[in-house]
Amino acid sequence: MRTVFHIADLGQWEDAVAASEYRWSTRGATLEEVGFIHCSATPDQVERVAGFIYRDHAGPLVVLEIDADAVERAGVRILMEDGGTGELFPHLYGPLDPRWVTIVHPAGFDGDGRFQWAGAST
Repeated sequence: MRTVFHIADLGQWEDAVAASEYRWSTRGATLEEVGFIHCSATPDQVERVAGFIYRDHAGPLVVLEIDADAVERAGVRILMEDGGTGELFPHLYGPLDPRWVTIVHPAGFDGDGRFQWAGAST
């Protein structure tokens, strides 16, 4: 199974589970506004994105582990694309079905400002 990761606000994720569909691209932007859901390919990318995008986020966060094979079997494309610096990130071109999420990791920043989650590489 190929896995990609997505950082989500816990409340938005819980709402998506109840609705059977997640439509947030990134912090403060929907799938409709951006055109895809931002994901990460590795735990290192997750941690860097968290520090850049979510460092001052007030609510609890989760890191979703997504079965990329299940996504593509359902007909939703995942493309590796330039995140703006030449580094490639997976972009999920459609809504995320919560059934494709294999693990939901509680996540957040510790007192020293380090992003903490179960998939962390450090």
